[in-house]
Amino acid sequence: MAHIATIMLLGAGELGRELVISAKRLGARVIACDAYAGAPAMQLADESEVFSMLDADALRAAVLKHKPDLIVPEIEAIRTEVLAEFEAEGFNVVPSARAAQLTMNRDAIRDLAAEELGLNTSRYRYAETFEEVRSAAEHTGFPCVIKPVMSSSGKGQSKVDSSADLEAAWTYATENMRGDRARVIVEQFIDFDYEITLLTVRHASGIAFCPPIGHRQERGDYQESWQPAAMNTAAIEKAQPMAAEVVEALKGDGRGWGLFGVEFFIRGEEVIFSELSPRPHDTGMVTLASQHLTQFDLHARAILGLPIPAEISGRPSASAVILADRDSESFAFEGLDEALGVDESADVRIFGKPVTRPYRRMGVALASADTTDAARSLAKSAASKVRIAYRD
Repeated sequence: MAHIATIMLLGAGELGRELVISAKRLGARVIACDAYAGAPAMQLADESEVFSMLDADALRAAVLKHKPDLIVPEIEAIRTEVLAEFEAEGFNVVPSARAAQLTMNRDAIRDLAAEELGLNTSRYRYAETFEEVRSAAEHTGFPCVIKPVMSSSGKGQSKVDSSADLEAAWTYATENMRGDRARVIVEQFIDFDYEITLLTVRHASGIAFCPPIGHRQERGDYQESWQPAAMNTAAIEKAQPMAAEVVEALKGDGRGWGLFGVEFFIRGEEVIFSELSPRPHDTGMVTLASQHLTQFDLHARAILGLPIPAEISGRPSASAVILADRDSESFAFEGLDEALGVDESADVRIFGKPVTRPYRRMGVALASADTTDAARSLAKSAASKVRIAYRD
């Protein structure tokens, strides 16, 4: 772009915070929007707006007030029909209104991958009542996984081993859903060897891939990630075309430029599509240590139409989350000196969230080493040194 681009960021969490840093380094002006004041990205943005992304009138008013060059969703829970209207009016939605609409709900993106594109996925069905959950579980078999079609960071997700656990999983999913759709996906539990995130960048000159990222989850939420994940060549050669195919299908009427987090289950040489986020991914926090250009740098470059390297490499690195364990509005962090003293590569990023909640990610520790195993050990050690001191 020949001028300083104005970016409206819809969602201002920790991923948005790092994107603001990358975008401002390239001269962009950023308006960060979220449902609460003082969100992490707001603290660094040029301006901010506080409103619910599910409020169509408020969303339209904010866009018309600022007239951004780029509308960049950072969360799923958005009135995506409004984004489609803006795209039709000539606004640039990143990566496209179609991508926002399809990935806001797991049912839409799963149907695209499985039904339209014919990608390899697990068996699945949708349910809007408990009786439908029972029927869906009969189709998938046990164990199965139940999760809301719209949520974030794995919230509302359960593994179910028998019919006796179905009702509790249904209740947990509906209580932790985002938006106003009481709908879940019931899918076959894949006995995978490991799971990866393949960061895929669609840019003005084509598509590029980052080295695969391995990750470990608890309660459906990422706890640590490492890059590069040990992955055989045959599996990589299957995953990359699958990622490219689904990313291309999300272009719609927009440019379709940006970074996508494409998740796969790997079983031997079998590659099974899981999910996709059309934006930087939480497991990709590891790129803050592993890559010369982080996932946030790559996303910023791509959406601004700037060059992306054909080959993206990474050194063995890992991330480990720093979690809160209670609700609080008054707290401080201790042990940063100990965490940073674990190793010369150790680093800590505190997200700047104004309140804590049980299991809420408040920061991340990073480390690099000669191997990913060594890096994981260092990152987890650094994360364990950081303590939250509650004052209320």
